[in-house]
Amino acid sequence: MVWWYWMVLGLALLGAEMTTPGGFYILFFGLSALLVGTLAGLEVVSVDWLQWLLFSVIAVGSLLVFRGPLLARMNDGRDAHAQVDSMVGEVVIPLEALPAGATGRAELRGSTWTAKNVGPTDFRKGQRGKVTKVDGLTLWITTE
Repeated sequence: MVWWYWMVLGLALLGAEMTTPGGFYILFFGLSALLVGTLAGLEVVSVDWLQWLLFSVIAVGSLLVFRGPLLARMNDGRDAHAQVDSMVGEVVIPLEALPAGATGRAELRGSTWTAKNVGPTDFRKGQRGKVTKVDGLTLWITTE
């Protein structure tokens, strides 16, 4: 194949990677096509079957070797739920009286949340409490 076909293919695949929602699969095929295009342009590899073989081996090999560490680095050891669950143990202030087992509104970090009193005692308005669990957008709270 002509070297610039590989370059166009590589750029198209990298563009497709940017428009898809993550996963880093297409990235390695795009980089492999750019590498094979460079090698074909420098006339290191001129036979078509060898270009396709190199493209396949480099793409799959780099996908297997580099995708895991790349995802780990992008996630930085955190997932989306860990940030929400980190609210457990923080101080919450009910915006209304909450009897035991009732659901109402409470303030945490300057935002209003739905809160469920899971403790045995009633909350007074403005009394400090503690988050024991996060269930979706509902905070389970108890007196300190």
